[in-house]
Amino acid sequence: MSQLIKIGLLAKRSKISVEALRFYEAEGLLTPKQRTTTGYRLYSSNDEQKLHFILHAKKVGFSLQDIKQLLSLRTHKDSHTCEDVKNHTGAKMREIESKILDLQKMQQALTSLYHACCGGSESAENCTILNSLDDPELFSSETRPSKPRPSKPTKQKLNSTATMSTLRGYQND
Repeated sequence: MSQLIKIGLLAKRSKISVEALRFYEAEGLLTPKQRTTTGYRLYSSNDEQKLHFILHAKKVGFSLQDIKQLLSLRTHKDSHTCEDVKNHTGAKMREIESKILDLQKMQQALTSLYHACCGGSESAENCTILNSLDDPELFSSETRPSKPRPSKPTKQKLNSTATMSTLRGYQND
């Protein structure tokens, strides 16, 4: 029989906090093999393996809900196929690809805002970035103005078609 270890040692070996282990327990991902009479959690080598599975799955982007499903597949391997696991992984890949596209749109919008600003030492009263972010129509998916409508004239304007398209495109999704 393998030796049972306390929560502190498991946390240390796994390079995570005791609080994280308690959180995984509260979320139903990991259950200690047993408790001592004084209430200490005791974990087996199987629990440690399961924790490493959880941490690896988390590292590659799976959410806690995803990990619960993967753990179920792992526990009941004989009643699932590799196709089931691959489909689950494919769905996560598509989700991440979508997030990457959203982040790229954010980056393009921020880059457009950044480059449209003069960045001078004058007052921010007429700042192109602030005025653009205040413009209710600029990021509207319903209204598509050809130019931003700052409340006051600015020295530097967001008027290029590419810039406006980038900023409006960010809101489209």
